[in-house]
Amino acid sequence: MHRFDTGGLENGIVNLINHMPEDRYRHAVVALTEVTEFRHRIRRPDVEFVSLHKPAGQGLWQYPRWYRLFRQMQPDIVHTRNLAALECQLPAWAARVPVRIHGEHGRDVGDLDGSNKTYQRVRRFYKPYVHHYLALSRDLADYLIQRVGVPSERITQVYNGVDTDTFWPSPTGPQVIDGCPFDPSRHWIVGTVGRMQAVKDQVMLARAFVHAVELAPALRERLRLVMVGDGPLRAQVMSVLHAAGLTELAWLPGERSDVAAIMRGMHAFALPSLAEGISNTILEAMASGLPVIATDVGGNADLVVKGQTGDIVAAADPLAMAQRIMYLAQAPDRARVMGAAGRQRVEASFSMQAMVQNYQYVYDMQLQRIRSR
Repeated sequence: MHRFDTGGLENGIVNLINHMPEDRYRHAVVALTEVTEFRHRIRRPDVEFVSLHKPAGQGLWQYPRWYRLFRQMQPDIVHTRNLAALECQLPAWAARVPVRIHGEHGRDVGDLDGSNKTYQRVRRFYKPYVHHYLALSRDLADYLIQRVGVPSERITQVYNGVDTDTFWPSPTGPQVIDGCPFDPSRHWIVGTVGRMQAVKDQVMLARAFVHAVELAPALRERLRLVMVGDGPLRAQVMSVLHAAGLTELAWLPGERSDVAAIMRGMHAFALPSLAEGISNTILEAMASGLPVIATDVGGNADLVVKGQTGDIVAAADPLAMAQRIMYLAQAPDRARVMGAAGRQRVEASFSMQAMVQNYQYVYDMQLQRIRSR
């Protein structure tokens, strides 16, 4: 992958490694740039971590180095994730790695709708070197078939899973969040978790929060906003809140490691992204018993059942987001019912066990296919 740091894709890797049976596969995590302290979330002691410190730009001149790495490690499977790591498939092919898998987890801000011709050409170039693809949403599977020309039989669509033993709803209602100035017994808290970067569009959520308070002034006494994460958009978010005179109604603690406990301190979860694959944070919020308001991008609508477990709104539309926040804040009983339905949906369809079994099945079948030859 590009970088092993806090994020949904990376969290999915942590979950996969931590929950896959130890006697089936041994893992190594290779970051083209850097492996950060995030690696400590992996519990297995036998996982190797490699930071390649690749500079920005095309990595053609790095191919000999990557080739030597694959020859040294001799993996049975190389599994690249997202476009930034796709170029590793060619040196993996040269190093005669038996199985080469590529996963599409979501789009970035430079290709929100999948129409970027350069990105399509890059994926077509590397297509002969990939044995099988994993797409984390129906939208991404359709993209690989229609825009990249990957045969459907070479694609497996697999949803993320969520650890329901870590993320669970508080049985007595939202709990006080450590360090947070808001009291969930007096305040109604809507929150989000994620890197503050352009594709996540937390600025839209800040504007939606401002709209909600302006449209329903009575909510100023109890509506509060929590935004967990760090990144380049943080200053813009603070500027929006400051300009509206609402800084004291929001809490932006930066990056936190106690996300599960923070989820249990919220009343609702919002995801304002411009693009997504299958969002881990949506699944974590649903597992925590929260109604979810998410934008209609990527696989969000695969997860959130509109009107039952939350709501789906248009991307980059702060007014639409504001209206759904207002609705839930003014109908707390309805919000609780939606949150409970979300938890049930996660338990039925998005379990960690199902995700791990799907990945393991693909790994097993691809190795069996190669060995049978």
